[in-house]
Amino acid sequence: MTAPFLPFTRPSIDEETIAEVANVLRSGWITSGPKVLAFEAALSDYCGGRPVRVFNSGTATLEVALRLAGVGSGDTVITTPLTWVATANVILEVGATPVFVDVDPVTRNIDPDKLEEAVTPQTKAIIPVDLAGLPVDRDRLYAVANKHGVRVIEDAAQSFGASWNDNRIGSTGDFVSFSFHANKNLTTAEGGALVLPPDIDPFLCERLRLQGMQRFTDGGMDVDVLGGKFNLTDIAATIGLGQMKHLEAFTARRRELARAYFAGIDPALKLELPVANFSNSNWHMFQVLLPAGVDRGKFIMAMKQRGIGVGVHYPALHLFTLYRAMGFKEGSFPKAERIGAATITLPLFPSMQDSDIDRVCSALAASLQEIA
Repeated sequence: MTAPFLPFTRPSIDEETIAEVANVLRSGWITSGPKVLAFEAALSDYCGGRPVRVFNSGTATLEVALRLAGVGSGDTVITTPLTWVATANVILEVGATPVFVDVDPVTRNIDPDKLEEAVTPQTKAIIPVDLAGLPVDRDRLYAVANKHGVRVIEDAAQSFGASWNDNRIGSTGDFVSFSFHANKNLTTAEGGALVLPPDIDPFLCERLRLQGMQRFTDGGMDVDVLGGKFNLTDIAATIGLGQMKHLEAFTARRRELARAYFAGIDPALKLELPVANFSNSNWHMFQVLLPAGVDRGKFIMAMKQRGIGVGVHYPALHLFTLYRAMGFKEGSFPKAERIGAATITLPLFPSMQDSDIDRVCSALAASLQEIA
């Protein structure tokens, strides 16, 4: 019998959570309500009591964080070119200019050795990204930010459940943005959360989340800032509450699967493996780099024919047409470009079986041999 297709990711949602979602649907209160408040409280507790507000996407949290930080026209924001394009798009959305810094070829995160030289008087913020769930070096990051008085908006979209110096990501730092998209370690189907620093008014964050609206006890209302439509539904929050119960188990299982990949991938295949970090990373993704000269499109097709789904996370975003029009080109950030052109995301999700790792490792060898 042919083995079922193995996608690169699949959410794990238990029957109890599904039943709770059905209860919310029956309740008639399906947009933002008591479940949102409960989810925010659970996230705040997870983040050491810091204020947390939930949104309909991780992208929205980044945009609102930039606005809360006062970033706008004439400002620059430093970030990495090796990330989902939303990280840079939100900088443009608030009227600022992205400044890219190339990545460390080992961690594949923004290179801390090159960070400070990118800071100018126009720099208002830094958006580091924890690629594949491996945290950026927070010590070096904040040393630069604090020295120059710039805000940090941690794009921790991929690192919920990870840690730095034994502290959960989100429990320390400036702004911290999480994503709960369907492919994340904790999902609400679509959604995100923003952890707020102590100098930011949570009520202002809430107004930016929903049209700038203030409501008064006498039935009156007012709008004093330009807000968006970024609120999370109770349906999504209910999924998140159910996911929170399993987060530690999810992370432990991902680490087990990552260890199995390190043990099972044949070194003779010449694949470039990620950093074997089992103390900080949540192993959101297991990414390998293909050997030079391998046609990635043919490789993806060969794996698909063997029943294995793989992903590409991410092409170097400065080579997209939108950013080329701003003057970026090949050679601007060579390390990010090399990694972006060669990266492959292998299947990794908690419900995978040990035998699935064996399937993937066998398919890797067969596919590379086939297209050689």
